[in-house]
Amino acid sequence: GELVACGVLSGNRNFEGRINPHTAANYLASPLLCIAYAIAGTVLIDFEKEPLGKDPSGQPVFLHDIWPLRADIQKVEVEYVRPAMFTEVYSKITEGNSRWNALEAPQSILYPWDTSSTYIKHPPFLENMTVDIPPVPTIEEAYPLLNLGDSVTTDHISPAGSIARNSPAARYLSSKG
Repeated sequence: GELVACGVLSGNRNFEGRINPHTAANYLASPLLCIAYAIAGTVLIDFEKEPLGKDPSGQPVFLHDIWPLRADIQKVEVEYVRPAMFTEVYSKITEGNSRWNALEAPQSILYPWDTSSTYIKHPPFLENMTVDIPPVPTIEEAYPLLNLGDSVTTDHISPAGSIARNSPAARYLSSKG
């Protein structure tokens, strides 16, 4: 059959190609399960019945053999995770740092659009916008741009990730220098 590369992650980027362009399947899991799948080297494992590997004497090692007890985790949390750690960090969250604070930013009410930018473009539909709301015309003979089924997200239809070298987007960006 066809090889399906997959990833197991504890973040929220479980869309096809999002964490790596070659992964077609991504699974969300706790950090401990991410480690277990990495040790196993496959997602095609039944942790209840199959060992992760073998110990130095050749005996099978199962997930339940290495999984920490909740009491052990709580002991570490009580000893090392202190509210003061969070209070200290978040008390300075609006201060930034020297590099952030040194960034130059325009002092204006409206953003000064760079018309040659290929990263931020002033939307053309805002050119003649006024504060007066025009009446909404009747829509006739319209058709949908996209008619999608289930399990389609903005990640599937928006331009994100790598841009193929010979794609229309690449040609456009290349034409801009």
